[in-house]
Amino acid sequence: MAKKTVEISVEDKLRALYDLQIIDSRLDEIRNTRGELPIEVEDLEIEIEGLEKRAEKFQSEIKEQNDEINTKNEVINHAKSLIEKYKAQQDTVRNNKEFEALDKEIEFQDLEIQLAEKRIKEFGAKIVHKNETLEELNAKISELKNHLKFKKEELENLVAETQKEEDYLLEKSKEFAQNIDERLLASYQRIRNNTTTGLAVVGLERGAPKGSFFTLPPQKQMEIAQRKKIIIDEHSGKILVDDDLVNEETEKMKDIIKF
Repeated sequence: MAKKTVEISVEDKLRALYDLQIIDSRLDEIRNTRGELPIEVEDLEIEIEGLEKRAEKFQSEIKEQNDEINTKNEVINHAKSLIEKYKAQQDTVRNNKEFEALDKEIEFQDLEIQLAEKRIKEFGAKIVHKNETLEELNAKISELKNHLKFKKEELENLVAETQKEEDYLLEKSKEFAQNIDERLLASYQRIRNNTTTGLAVVGLERGAPKGSFFTLPPQKQMEIAQRKKIIIDEHSGKILVDDDLVNEETEKMKDIIKF
């Protein structure tokens, strides 16, 4: 025997949608109490990460330049040992030609020493500058980390105050969403995502959809009140429900979202 499909009336769909809107709006309120704090925390984390990468780059460059200094010192030590060797050989040469050849080698090694010493000074100056910059970076990182710790604690305290209610409402949102067919639920979520207020289902205020200045014709208002079809506001793109339904569902939901 085939399972009988239960038909849900348009009115029941509208009530289910508005109930879900009430829950989701309360969730929005809870999250809005946190204000810009989550964004501030995220921005601080990104800034700190960027500064730490920059500091690592400076540390790597300082190490490279210290390695260069060590290499140049090896060059100097090697040149000095060659000079000593050539000077010793000059004492045993047999003619002026050999003496002059050794003299040129000594002169060349002296130039090597001078060039290496010059490069060591240049590397040293760069290291001093980079160390100063690195010190400033580390001070900035430390300052930002302290600020981040403060902001995180502030956010955690705010979250802790409302976390239990938020978890409860998230479960209720999922529960109520199951009562709405997938296509209609997808439309509801799309409308919510496209609005700054998060309102996808709204009632009428003085003949106009909530948040709109465009008054609906009496005939359209009557159609909404009849609850025979899903009516979308042509200006805001929101699903429209009548005042009586709004009042009835708001009253009903007070017990459900009360926490």
